Amino acid sequence: MKTSRQSGNGRTYKGGTPKSRDKMVKTFSACIPALFILKCIFGLTEMKRFVLKIVWLITASLLVVFYSVLAVNSEEVTIMFREDFNDLENWRPLYFPKIKEHTDYSIVKEGEEAYLKAESNASASGIIYKKEFDVYEYPKVRWRWKISNVYEKGDAGNKSGDDYPVRIYIVFKYDPENASFGQRIKYSLAKIIYGEYPPHSSLNYIWANRMHKESFITNPYADEAKMIILQTGAENAGKWKEEEVDIKEDYRKAFGALPPSTASLAIMNDSDDTGESSVSFIDYIEVFN
Repeated sequence: MKTSRQSGNGRTYKGGTPKSRDKMVKTFSACIPALFILKCIFGLTEMKRFVLKIVWLITASLLVVFYSVLAVNSEEVTIMFREDFNDLENWRPLYFPKIKEHTDYSIVKEGEEAYLKAESNASASGIIYKKEFDVYEYPKVRWRWKISNVYEKGDAGNKSGDDYPVRIYIVFKYDPENASFGQRIKYSLAKIIYGEYPPHSSLNYIWANRMHKESFITNPYADEAKMIILQTGAENAGKWKEEEVDIKEDYRKAFGALPPSTASLAIMNDSDDTGESSVSFIDYIEVFN
């Protein structure tokens, strides 16, 4: 249950998964009694000593392999943060100009489990995580999501169909110090209009209504936003699906460059362009290395 998956920050795991380590230990341990049994059976004649020597050499080789595998699996995995959606204290609303109808975000509980519920009805808005993180220190994101349905009129290539029952944003922060002269003018004007700098760029991981020729698609509203299709169609509607992505690698593929270092997360269910409706759920989301 989710309550057993603690949501502490900075959690580390060493030596691979517990199951993989236990399996290797059991395999090696099984060899030890066999050696003593062979020794009792054969006695200590020269030929038998030779046989035992061969067995010990094989055992030594197994030890080398065992510790080599253990060393490879001993890389640390550190979780920067994990959100289990027991509440929405770590999130703030994300609204868009000229869109009056907003998606409803709430926490639903089933026994000891809690989930984020996003309900959209010809509406659009999101929620954005309040804290930022360094994508070079923590380049990976993992989550579990579920949808009620896809949008029949959805079309990732056109503004009229740019709706998805759920999408996870990686929002990269604009840095004036690393911007060109033209970018500074553009973003300064945007700050005057919206009260803050817009993102430098973003990755949108989406659940699309159908397959597309490309896995990476430029958003029809903004060239700075690249959409990455992870799930398509209604075949898995109503089922929990787990996802894991590498932010740096996906950004390189999408933009042909390295990402800005500072980013945050956002979640959205939008249906303002298609005029349809859906309900989606997020079980958890975590950022790690």
